[in-house]
Amino acid sequence: MMRVAVAMLPEVRELLAEDPAQIGALLEEIHDEDLADLIGMLEEHEAALILKTLKPEEAAPIFERLDEDRQEALVEELGVEDAAPIVSEMSADERTDLIENLPEEVGDKLLERVEKFDPEAAAEVEELAKWPEDSAGGLMTTDYVSVPPSITVAEAIERIREASGDAETIYYVYVLSDDERLLGIVSLRDLLLATSTDRITDVMTENIFALSPETDQEEVARKMAKYDFAAMPVVGPDRKLLGVITVDDVMDVLTEEQTEDMQRLAAVEPIEEGYFQTSFWTFIQKRAPWLAALLVSEFITGTVMRHYDAIIEAVSKLAYYVPMLISTGGNTGSQSSSLIIRGLAVGDVKPMDWKRVFVREAGQGLVLGLMLAIIGMTRIYLWGDGLPLMFTVGFTLLFIVIMGCTVGSMLPLLLRKLGLDPATSSTPFIATLIDVLGILIYLNVAKLLLAEVIAKAATGSH
Repeated sequence: MMRVAVAMLPEVRELLAEDPAQIGALLEEIHDEDLADLIGMLEEHEAALILKTLKPEEAAPIFERLDEDRQEALVEELGVEDAAPIVSEMSADERTDLIENLPEEVGDKLLERVEKFDPEAAAEVEELAKWPEDSAGGLMTTDYVSVPPSITVAEAIERIREASGDAETIYYVYVLSDDERLLGIVSLRDLLLATSTDRITDVMTENIFALSPETDQEEVARKMAKYDFAAMPVVGPDRKLLGVITVDDVMDVLTEEQTEDMQRLAAVEPIEEGYFQTSFWTFIQKRAPWLAALLVSEFITGTVMRHYDAIIEAVSKLAYYVPMLISTGGNTGSQSSSLIIRGLAVGDVKPMDWKRVFVREAGQGLVLGLMLAIIGMTRIYLWGDGLPLMFTVGFTLLFIVIMGCTVGSMLPLLLRKLGLDPATSSTPFIATLIDVLGILIYLNVAKLLLAEVIAKAATGSH
């Protein structure tokens, strides 16, 4: 919702023109997310002027919420000197992402200026930049609250107060040894409920669930969702605390992963930017190869049908039911494929479960196939196309639905087993595969059940 930003836009522009110094007072009660929307609506020179009038610690959370292209444009508009104080106040993970996403020359200059302005902030960037962007190390931040095991609860609460302005989360306090090894975790709730004179060692949890920095971001999101954590620690092999991952970062990962899966399911190469931020020709490049591949694969269906020309010529009514049969098979396969891809994404289904999945899908295919066969046969009977054709279509529907369920469910599991993204078995590819197999089933069933009709037609033609 951008209503707040839209409503404020005229007043903000008026102030920028007449008295920019008053901007801070106008914006102080507005949520950072709404302010980011407002910044996104302004011209770059107007947005830069607002950021300059705000204190760096006020501008940083707004700047973090802008998309990458807008951040890059504003860094250029502000200049490295004015951007550095804002960037140094950003959370460590957001700061690292920004500098890595900037053109190399600009990023290096900005990091140099940040280092002069705040050496600790620059060191955090260099530490986090070591890890791949799509790993736990690339997601984590070093802005957390830590305490030694020897202090009391009252002293720990005081440390939280002192560090609250810099920490990305204060819901968990991490208990570290002198050499930075993670000994335990204390939640803010446990601290508030404990007696102020209790030692941290008495209230901390020693059974810690932690991640390694190499863990893939999708696995990170799955673990946090499973255990319902607001934050999770990332530790090295020596149990030294490297950083923490907060739930807001995981939400971004889930959105990104789901967007990629949805695009692959629609046979579109994943697109990183938003719809209107992506150029016309980028869309062409992402869509054209898949559409061309699907078109070529559909040639196989025509080739198969040509092979059975004699049967189709003998029983011309067979052609009437081809669209119904291949669409039913494609729809069934797409349903099963989508269910299994989603199950793999959330961890409900694993490649080792393929036997159980096969039995369940084959059973569902049998029941669904019988239901659809009865509906199809009833319609053909009412059309008066004859019992042989009615049973041909009925048996074909049964076999196609069973095949759609089993093939549609097995292909994503096979791809995951091979280490590929199961979303690559997108619904258009499943549909194309089922088309070919469905036509083969249909015409071979016709060859058996309509043998007498086909023979008579062949004799008549001679």
